[in-house]
Amino acid sequence: MSQESLPSDGGPEHPDALPAYAERVLEVAELIPPGRVMTYGDVAEWLGEGGPRQVGRVMALYGGAVPWWRVVRADGVLLPGHELRALGHYRAEGTPLREAGRAAEGHVPRLDMRRARWDGGADTGGHT
Repeated sequence: MSQESLPSDGGPEHPDALPAYAERVLEVAELIPPGRVMTYGDVAEWLGEGGPRQVGRVMALYGGAVPWWRVVRADGVLLPGHELRALGHYRAEGTPLREAGRAAEGHVPRLDMRRARWDGGADTGGHT
């Protein structure tokens, strides 16, 4: 998949510049409070453009400089290949987790999406 699959925004003026859509996605990722998460679809909905796949693509290409572990899959499964790094962040931030079932690969917990999901509102703390 290439940058062409991102929503059209005129493209970057300089070859090293981020596409404008990518900048907007990363700005949303930075707004998510510690201990809370948004799904890829939530971020797209917040922006009013693109979709979960486009947000995922931005995070895969450019997300290393922002709290990437706060933009997640809707099912609460930790990002494959990055589970342990993400889990360390979640535990440090107090992000609500659900213990892994016996069948879970590696017995890695999932995010408790009901309690961890952030809707972008003013409430940034006190998991419900």
